Amino acid sequence: MALAAAQTRSVLFIKRKYLHALRKTCLWFSTNDTILADQRKPPPKTHLRKSQKKTTLTDLSWEDMLAGVVTPLWRLSYDEQLELKLKRQERILSQLSGYLSGELQSQSSLPVRTKLSFPVLPVLPSPVRDGYRNKSTFSVNRGVDGNPKTVGFYVGTWKKGNIVCVNGDHLLNMPEKHTRVARCYQDFIRLSSLEPCLLFHTGGHWREVTVRTNAEGHTMAIVYFHPQTLTQEEVAVHKAELLDYFTRGPGSVCQLYSLFFQESAMTRCTHEQSPYQLLHGQPHIYEELLGFKFRISADAFFQVNQAAAEVLYSTVRQLCIPNPEEGGERTQFGGTLLDVCCGTGAIGIITSPRVDRIIGIELIEQAVEDARHNAALNNVLNCEFIPGKAEVALPGVMSQLSSAGGGPVAAVVNPARAGLHYRVVRALRNQPNIRRLVYVSCKPDGDAMRNFRELCCAPDPKKKLTGEAFSPTLAVPVDMFPHTPHCELVLLFER
Repeated sequence: MALAAAQTRSVLFIKRKYLHALRKTCLWFSTNDTILADQRKPPPKTHLRKSQKKTTLTDLSWEDMLAGVVTPLWRLSYDEQLELKLKRQERILSQLSGYLSGELQSQSSLPVRTKLSFPVLPVLPSPVRDGYRNKSTFSVNRGVDGNPKTVGFYVGTWKKGNIVCVNGDHLLNMPEKHTRVARCYQDFIRLSSLEPCLLFHTGGHWREVTVRTNAEGHTMAIVYFHPQTLTQEEVAVHKAELLDYFTRGPGSVCQLYSLFFQESAMTRCTHEQSPYQLLHGQPHIYEELLGFKFRISADAFFQVNQAAAEVLYSTVRQLCIPNPEEGGERTQFGGTLLDVCCGTGAIGIITSPRVDRIIGIELIEQAVEDARHNAALNNVLNCEFIPGKAEVALPGVMSQLSSAGGGPVAAVVNPARAGLHYRVVRALRNQPNIRRLVYVSCKPDGDAMRNFRELCCAPDPKKKLTGEAFSPTLAVPVDMFPHTPHCELVLLFER
C-alpha cells in the first residue's frame, strides 16, 4: 500500500510538473502557430470532434495530453488541417523566395515573409485519414499508475524529468492491429520475471516494440531486448516465452504474420550490427503501390501511410518524367533517373517504365537488397542499386554518366531530415546533364533549406559550386500525416 501511494504521489507530481511546462512551452498550431493543441478535451475515440466543450489545462487527462503531443490537429476538420498545412508550407517557402530575391541573404537571418516566386499547389489530401499508420513504435516506461512495465507513448520530456508512458489506444492515427499488439506486449512483460530497460545504465531488459502492417492485414512485430549480463542460454529461455505467448498464449489474438527479436546494447542498430532474429512466421511483408509490389524487411524504410504514399509517388513520378498521357498507356521517354537515398527502390521502380535507366543509391545495405529484390519481383530490368553513402558514390556515378553521354538525366532526392551532404549537392549541381531535380522533404524548414539554397545560389568557386544554378518552379505538398502539422513537400527545381 505504501509503495502504491508513493507511486501515485510521484505520478501526480510529474503531471503537475508537466502541466506547468505545458503552460510555458506548449506547441501552438494554426495559420499563425497560435492555436493551443490541448484547448479542448478529447472525447472517446468513437465520438471524436463532436464535443466542443472547452477545458482548462488542469482538466486534461493523460489521454488528452498524449493526443495533443502525437496528433495535435485532431480537433480541426480535415479541410482546416489542410489549410493550416498549406499556409505553413507557404511561410517556409517564402524564406527560399526571400533568399533568391536578395531580401534574405543568410541562413542565420531572421525569417521574413516574402512573396512566393513560384507556385505552391494546394495540399494533396490523404485518401485515408484515420488509422493510417503502417508502422508504429511503442515505448516502455513508467505509466500513469507508476507501473514501469507500461507500453505506449511518452508525455513529457527526458530533459525536464517528467516522462510518463501513456497507452495510445485512443489516438486517431493508430490502427487497432497496432494497439492490440502493444496491449498484449504490455501484458507479456508484466508477466515476465525480467525488468524493463528504462535506462541502459540502470539495467533491465524489455525495451520497445515496433509493429508493421500492410493493406492485406498482415502484422509484423519486432521486440527489442537488452541482454545486459544474461548468457545466450538465459536469453533463449525468454525468447521462447515470448514466442509461446504470441503464438499459443493470449497474444495469439494478434495473429502475427512475423515475430522478430533483436537483442542489442545500443539504442538503435542495423541488421548488420545485430541481426533481427525471426522467431515466428515469414521474414517479410509485402505492400502494393501504383501496381507494383514491394517487399518490406523488419528495418526497411517505407512510407507510414500507404494510401498517401501512392499520391506522393505519383506526384514525384510526374514531376521527374512528365507524361502528357498520364493515366493512359505507359510511355517511355528515355534518359536516366538518378534516385538518391532510394530506400527500397519504390520511386525508381515506379518510374522505370518511363526511362531507359534507373540508378539508385542507398546507405542501408538491407534496403539495397530489398530494392534489388523488388526490381526482380516486378520484372524491372533497367534498375541498378548501389549501396553506400551518397556523398561517396555519387561523384563516380556522375562521372560515369558524363562519359557515357546517355541522354538527359533527371534526379530525385528523398533524404532523411538531416538533408543531403554538401558533397551530394555539389555533385548534383555540377552535373550539367541534370535539368530537372525533384526534392522530397518532410522537414523543409530544417537542413533541407540549406540544400535548397545551395542548389539555387549563384556559382561559388569557394564552395566548388560551379554548375548552373537551379530554380524552384513548383511546390506540391502531400498530406502523409493527417492530424499532425507535418506533410511531405515535393519541390521541383529546373534549369
